[in-house]
Amino acid sequence: MKKRWIIALSIMLIAGLLALQKEVCAKTLEELLLEKGAITEEEYKQLTEKETTQAKPVNYRIGRGFTFTSDDENFQLSLGGRLQTRYTFFDYDARDDVSQFQIQRMKIWFSGYAYTKDLTYLLQVDAVNSDSDRFIDHAYLNYKFIPEAQLLVGQTKVPFGRQWLTSSGSLSFVDRSEASNFFRPGYDIGLKFHGKYADGLINYDLGGYNGRGQGISSNDNTHAFALRAAVNPFGDMPYSEADFDITEKPLFSVGGNYYYNRVQVGTGQNNLDYDNNLGNIGILSQLTTANGFLLSEKADLHVYGFDAAFKWMGFYATGEYLLSQADGEDSDAGVRSHGFFVQAGYFIIPNDLEVAARYGYIDPNRDISNDLRSEVGGAVSYYFNKHNLKLQADVRNLHRQAAAGTTDDMQYRLQAQIIF
Repeated sequence: MKKRWIIALSIMLIAGLLALQKEVCAKTLEELLLEKGAITEEEYKQLTEKETTQAKPVNYRIGRGFTFTSDDENFQLSLGGRLQTRYTFFDYDARDDVSQFQIQRMKIWFSGYAYTKDLTYLLQVDAVNSDSDRFIDHAYLNYKFIPEAQLLVGQTKVPFGRQWLTSSGSLSFVDRSEASNFFRPGYDIGLKFHGKYADGLINYDLGGYNGRGQGISSNDNTHAFALRAAVNPFGDMPYSEADFDITEKPLFSVGGNYYYNRVQVGTGQNNLDYDNNLGNIGILSQLTTANGFLLSEKADLHVYGFDAAFKWMGFYATGEYLLSQADGEDSDAGVRSHGFFVQAGYFIIPNDLEVAARYGYIDPNRDISNDLRSEVGGAVSYYFNKHNLKLQADVRNLHRQAAAGTTDDMQYRLQAQIIF
């Protein structure tokens, strides 16, 4: 019965999104003037920024939700959400095929400021995970002393990797790459210092966390640490894929990441549930007695990453190179893994139709042969209103090496998204 409801809701949503295209995608006067060349992109930004600074008691803006502002403008609350409904078909090599409908994500957020515009907050929940530790994504307070120095406390994404820090609703593919998912630390509870220098020329994040992952409190005196720095030589580059603005001035960003954690071997903390909470750091599955680790010993985990992104005239490209290493505290055991992905997309119809391609590679344990993974895929996205309303389809070949034999599984996905 549950599956029938999911299938029915998925079909109705896709039909509704297409039917409501004209109403939702109605363009503002400023957008029309920009398209006709009557105003410059800089003038458009000034006009839209002016709109947002002139507070109204209740306001609505597509993609940002409903905003409520107090009369004295000392308090503000925005309420919005995002729904992704997906169909996936798996054409497996070695087992029966699978056809499934899913509500992939149903996120609701409450954001704003209190007492001063420098004290902001965000609470974001995912209704799809309502019965697990992963129900709450973001729950934090952030205080801006100056743009270059801000302090965030609570739960949020661990700053590691451009594609992980890019919202799952702002991607050119249906979802993130296999490599990004394998190495990312995920969400965690803690604090971080962050800021932007010279209008985004340099961005930095420095955080300390429980180290137990999303929704999990620490049960010892060890913590995880993360550092990220990004340089944007031609101006700040937002964490969003696809070049909707058909950028006339090229934008380029290069970033570096480091993550450290101390984990325990063989006590259930490297099972699937723990991986999901900690963020799917794939090397955790290699911390076993079969690889030389001692039962219950501590292991030092180091993860490194380098990423770059570029966009210009409707073209967007990004890529990451990622490494991880874990060393036993009491044994001589160690395991190393590395991987990368490259991805590019281009608007063949400006602002509307984008095609993209991706290649990714993962070596989960560099000391073991016949365990390589790779993905090759292509995607087509039709944007009715940028990422706010879109329909995406992608196809991927997922190559897996194993002692039992090599498989090449095909995956086909169709996803509709609305941000409101």
